[in-house]
Amino acid sequence: MLDKPTLTQKIIYYGLLLLLAVVILFPIYYMLIISLKLPRDIYRSPSLLPINATLQNYQDLIEDGFLINIRNSILVAGMSTLVSVLFSSMAAYSLVRLRYLYRDWFGRLILFTYLTPSAMLFIPLSVIIARMQLGNTLHGLIFVYLTFAAPLSTWLLMGYFKSIPVDLEEQAMVDGATRLQAFLRILLPLSGPGLVAVSVFTFTAAWNELLFGLIFITSQDLRTVPVAISYLITGDVFRWGLIMAGAVAAAVPVMVLYYLAQRFVVQGLSAGAVKG
Repeated sequence: MLDKPTLTQKIIYYGLLLLLAVVILFPIYYMLIISLKLPRDIYRSPSLLPINATLQNYQDLIEDGFLINIRNSILVAGMSTLVSVLFSSMAAYSLVRLRYLYRDWFGRLILFTYLTPSAMLFIPLSVIIARMQLGNTLHGLIFVYLTFAAPLSTWLLMGYFKSIPVDLEEQAMVDGATRLQAFLRILLPLSGPGLVAVSVFTFTAAWNELLFGLIFITSQDLRTVPVAISYLITGDVFRWGLIMAGAVAAAVPVMVLYYLAQRFVVQGLSAGAVKG
């Protein structure tokens, strides 16, 4: 039985937690404060308080079409997540439940594919996208995002599927279900928390991706959020108010997503870490 912490230990614990919270939340707070200031206030009054607060930066972003960029990011990240989880769940099931030649090597190859730096892939991907005539399109960007989303989703789902007893599927097949029916009606419903956790991670990775979006998208009305924010820097001029406002607007959808799915994310990670 563990001993109850003393008053001194409690003070140390809560003090460290408070310090950690300050370190994590201060950049977010500073980003929000800068987004509410005009350029003259940012450079003349470096205060940490919202003095002369204004929503002018957000209004300027909306007038510049930032809502279209958010729509593009939601479409690209959402479709990438949907397609990736759909195919990755079947691939992970194959690698975990079926037995065939070189199965383990396929699993390792998927991991190595995910670990490959993105900078090494954009040249061959550029050739492929050009030959498929998908350059400067959201469809092409979704296809490109699958190169890192699918291996990550497959690898995470493999760990989660291993935690679900195979006896449940075998019992369903004994009762007359096919393997596909056992996969759809038994394994996937039981894997709900894992699927949500993988979807959240995949969506976040696609939402924050900059390199591929910067390379494959040239039209202003097709830019995703990270690309649009990067174009707020012109030469050596940093429009910090607009940049911080764009960062705040870009962070809100992901924060809401994590808030709504936090319980499933924790369940998915903890269940996938222990093999049943």
